Amino acid sequence: MTRSRLLLLLSMGCLIGAFFALDLGRYLSLAELQARQAQLSGWVQAHFGQASLLFMLIYVLTTALSLPGASLLTLVGSALFGVAWGLLLVSFASTLGATLAFLSARFLLRDWVRARFGDKLAQLEQGMAKDGAFYLLSLRLIPLFPFFLINLLMGLTPIRVSTYYWVSQLGMLPGTFVYVLAGNELATLTSTGNILSPGLMAALTLLGLMPLLMKSLVSLLQRRLALRRLHAPYQKPRRFDYNLLVIGAGAGGLVSSYIAAAVKARVALIEQHKMGGDCLNTGCVPSKALIRSARFAAEQRKAGALGFSPSQSRADFAAVMARIAEVIEQVEPHDSIERYQRLGVECIQGQARLVSPWELEVNGRRLSSRHIVLATGARPRVPDLPGLGEVPYLTSDNLWQLREPPRHLLVLGGGPIGCELAQSLALLGIPVTLVELADQLLPREEPEVAALLQAQMEADGVRVLTGWQAERVELDKNGEIALQLRQSTPQGDELMLIEGDRLLLALGRVANVTGFGLEELGVTLNPGGTVRVDAFLATNYPSILAVGDLAGPYQFTHFAAHQAWYAAVNALFSPFKRFRTNYRVIPAATYTSPEIARVGLNRREAQAQGIPFETTRFALAELDRAIADGEREGFVEVLTVPGKDRILGATIVGAQAGERLAEFALAMRHGLGLRKILATVHAYPTLMEGNKQVAGLWLQSWQQAHQPAWLPTLLARYHGWRRGA
Repeated sequence: MTRSRLLLLLSMGCLIGAFFALDLGRYLSLAELQARQAQLSGWVQAHFGQASLLFMLIYVLTTALSLPGASLLTLVGSALFGVAWGLLLVSFASTLGATLAFLSARFLLRDWVRARFGDKLAQLEQGMAKDGAFYLLSLRLIPLFPFFLINLLMGLTPIRVSTYYWVSQLGMLPGTFVYVLAGNELATLTSTGNILSPGLMAALTLLGLMPLLMKSLVSLLQRRLALRRLHAPYQKPRRFDYNLLVIGAGAGGLVSSYIAAAVKARVALIEQHKMGGDCLNTGCVPSKALIRSARFAAEQRKAGALGFSPSQSRADFAAVMARIAEVIEQVEPHDSIERYQRLGVECIQGQARLVSPWELEVNGRRLSSRHIVLATGARPRVPDLPGLGEVPYLTSDNLWQLREPPRHLLVLGGGPIGCELAQSLALLGIPVTLVELADQLLPREEPEVAALLQAQMEADGVRVLTGWQAERVELDKNGEIALQLRQSTPQGDELMLIEGDRLLLALGRVANVTGFGLEELGVTLNPGGTVRVDAFLATNYPSILAVGDLAGPYQFTHFAAHQAWYAAVNALFSPFKRFRTNYRVIPAATYTSPEIARVGLNRREAQAQGIPFETTRFALAELDRAIADGEREGFVEVLTVPGKDRILGATIVGAQAGERLAEFALAMRHGLGLRKILATVHAYPTLMEGNKQVAGLWLQSWQQAHQPAWLPTLLARYHGWRRGA
C-alpha cells in the first residue's frame, strides 16, 4: 500500500474512532434535538452563515465517513433552517459527502479489486461504462440499498466522477425533499397530541409512498432511455404525410384503414397482392363455398331418410371449383380498392418496406406517418420433411387452382383446415387419407368431440390415421406420391407407406415477418415467430403496431378484425387515449360435419389451468328441431363457476354450431349468466332452443343441490290445502 493510501486510511480511521470513542452519536438523536431545539434555533438565527457552513461540514463528514445519523441530520436541517434553505444545504452536503466516500473507495480499493477480480468484473465494467448513469440513478431513486453502500461500491466501477456527482445530486433530491418536509413538521411538535397533524401525516404518507413512486419513475426513465436508444439511428420527421399507414389488406388491414377513414384521418393501405387477403382469396370464403357444395352432396346421401329416392348425381369437380371462383368474385367488391377509396382510404398496390419507425418505401416513394399498422398475415406452414422439395405439394393457397379431381388425396395435418378440406373433398367423391401426428383430430378439443368428428369423417369416406408421423415423401417415376409414416407402439416402431397422386399440407400457418424490413429495424419477435406486441398492440417501437395472424395469439379472421379496432384507435388517439386489448371472449368454429364451435374454456383447458367448474350438457337428440331436421348428432355443453350460473365456457357440436354460439359469446362478454338465457324467449322450434335447454338443466341441477329438503313436502301440503283436501 502506498504512503498516500495509508495516510488516508489512518485519517479516516482516527475520525471514525473519535466519533465512537467520544460518543458523538448521542448528539444525533431525536431526543437530543428536541431538548436543544430552542437553543440551536436561537444560535442559528444569530449566526446564520456560520451555522450553515458548520451544518454542511458536519453533514459532509458524516456522509463521507459513512457514519450513522445522516437521516436525522436531514430532519435537523429542515427544523433549524426551514424547508427551502434546509433542502439546499442537505442536497449539496449529501452529494459532496457521497462523492468523497466514492473517491475514497476508488482510491483505496479499486486497484486491488481489479487486480484480484478483473476478469470476472469485465462485463460489469462494460455495462457501467455504457449505462452507469442510469444504474446509479435507479439506485438513488429506489432506496433498496443503504446509500453509504452505494457510495463505496460505485467507487469500484469506472463511472466518471462528474457523472457520479450530478446523478447523485439529481437522484437523491426527491428523497431529500420528502425527509426535509417531514423534518419541518417534526420541528413543530410540542406534545403527542399533535403528532397526527395533517402536514405531518402528508409528509409521512409521502415518505411511505416514495419507494413506489421512485420505482415507477425509474421504470418510466428506463423505458424512455431504451426508446431513445432504439430511435437513435433514425431521424423522426417533423411533419407526416399520413396519420396512419397500413401494410396488408386482409381483415386486420381493411378494418384498421376503415376506422381511420371513418374518423377523418389521412390513411393509406398498401397491398402487394390482392385486396381481401387470405380470407377472401384462399381461406374463409373459398373454403366455405367448398363446404357448401360438400354439404349438398351429404344431403343427397340422406335422400332416402327424407322420403326421396336415392340420388345418383355425381359431383362435377371442375364446376364446383368454378363456383368457388365465382363466389370470390361476388364477395370481392366488399374488399375492393374502389370501395375503400370511396370510404376515404388511399389504396396503393405494391410491396412496402419499413425504413424507419415512421417511414416506409413503396414503388420508389417514401411515405411517413405518425403510426404504422402491420397486418401482413400468415402463410401455410411447410415442414422440413425429407423429399418434400421434389414433390409438387398443395396448400390452402394453391388448392383452389385445381380443376381435375385428385385420384387419391393425401392430407397431412388434422387441425381445423385439414379436417374441413379432407371431409369436403371426400364428400365430393375423392378418396382421401388424412394423417395426424397427435392421438386425435383437433388436438385442442375434448377427446370425445374429436372421436365424434372422426367417426363422421370416416363415414363420409376419409381414411383417418392418428398418431402417425410423416418421415419422408417421394415421387415415383409414374408421378405417384409415396408418404412414409412411423408410429411408436409398446411393441416397437411400426412403418406404413401410403400412396396418392396429390399431397395437401394443412399443418397450420406461419406469420409473415420477412421481406418488409422488420429484421433490419429490429422489431422483436415471439419464440413462435409472431411479432411481439404489448397490451395496446404496439411492438417494441411504439409507432409500429401489429394485428391479426402476424401478432396472434389466435389466427381467426374475426380476431384480426377485433384487434384492428384497438390498433387503429390506439394509433390515432394516443397518447391522449389508449385501450387495452380484450381477449377474454373469442369464439372459434370448425366448419366440419358435425360443426364444432367453442367460446371460453372447455373441460381440458379448465383442468389444465386448475380452474374449478361444473358441467351441464344437453344432447341435441332431445331437441325437437334437431329431430325434425335429422340432425340429432351432437350436444351443447356449458362450464360454469361451481354453485353459480356464470359461464366459463361453452361448446356446441352439431348443425349450425357456429351460428348458435353467438348467444353464449354475448352472455360471457356482458356478464350474463344462464338464468338470463333461460329467461329469454326463444322461437320454437329452433336449434337455438338448445341453449335455453342447457340453461334449464343447469337450473334444475342447482335447485336439486340447494333446495331445502322440506320444501317439496311443504308445497304438496299447500296445494292440497288449496284443493280442500
